[in-house]
Amino acid sequence: MRHVDFSPLYRSTVGFDRLFTMLDSLGQPENGQTYPPYNIERTGENAYRITMAVAGFAEDDLTIEAKANVLKVAGAKADDAKDDNREVLHRGIASRAFERRFQLADYVEVKGAELENGLLHIDLEREIPDSMKPRKIEIAKGNGSARQIEAKAQN
Repeated sequence: MRHVDFSPLYRSTVGFDRLFTMLDSLGQPENGQTYPPYNIERTGENAYRITMAVAGFAEDDLTIEAKANVLKVAGAKADDAKDDNREVLHRGIASRAFERRFQLADYVEVKGAELENGLLHIDLEREIPDSMKPRKIEIAKGNGSARQIEAKAQN
């Protein structure tokens, strides 16, 4: 199995610092979680998209839950009624249940999700509160008169 180096992504992304650490640990052999495959894209300065390949799953088979900086995506197919007239000779399309967890950075919110052509798109946005954003402090221009605070001016 190839090892993917996420260190360049640490420098160029905002909002997914812990996520790349989690992804890096998923690549270790003891964690063989590879289903379903997914992509993580940066779609804007503070916007991200997770795309998961969930072919064969309907909207009712998927659940998405965001709680305390963790995004959980789970899928479970309802049992199909057995057809006595058909026999599966080869099963290559996975329909097993899955659960994927993504560690989200602070202030990252799930904006929406859509299922299109077997791909589940989850849009995320980092919304930093105004109190946490940097602000510019204006410097007052001196007009030549100094103001004395504690002592009286001498005559």
